[in-house]
Amino acid sequence: MVVDFLDGLVRSFDALCERYGAEKIKTIGDSYMAAAGFNGAAEDGAVAIGRLALAMIQDMERQPPLGGSRLKLRIGIHCGPATAGVIGDIRFSYDVWGDAVNTASRMESHGVPGRIQVSEQFRNLTAAAFLFEDRGATDIKSIGATRTYFLMGDLGSITSENASAIERRASA
Repeated sequence: MVVDFLDGLVRSFDALCERYGAEKIKTIGDSYMAAAGFNGAAEDGAVAIGRLALAMIQDMERQPPLGGSRLKLRIGIHCGPATAGVIGDIRFSYDVWGDAVNTASRMESHGVPGRIQVSEQFRNLTAAAFLFEDRGATDIKSIGATRTYFLMGDLGSITSENASAIERRASA
């Protein structure tokens, strides 16, 4: 039951990656890692990841309960330089490394279920595309007190109908 649920969810997220122009890097247990902007277009890549994250939250809200419980995603986003490559000879894997990857991971691990926590750097890069809620300073492991934000919506798609859903998410 759990494996079938996760398989369906990962397949759905894979399709969302294709739709938004992001690259699935890997799954790690119940984590899903994706990235964009490898072509050097940092802002375009960041916007693609933001839109992917919003779509993943919406997709998760449409999923059936698992064992009677509704699951919520915790998503973290940061932007910056990273190194990518294939490692190993047996069961080789494609992976991404760097401070940007570590910071994104910290955004996720210090986040809130059902929310998308982003770094100030991501917010600054994508402020023209998205609506953010200032979370204030958050104590992030190995980083310290850092200003973080919640990604609330895509400015290009906010309507009166979905504005109330965005407001509910902010008050949750």
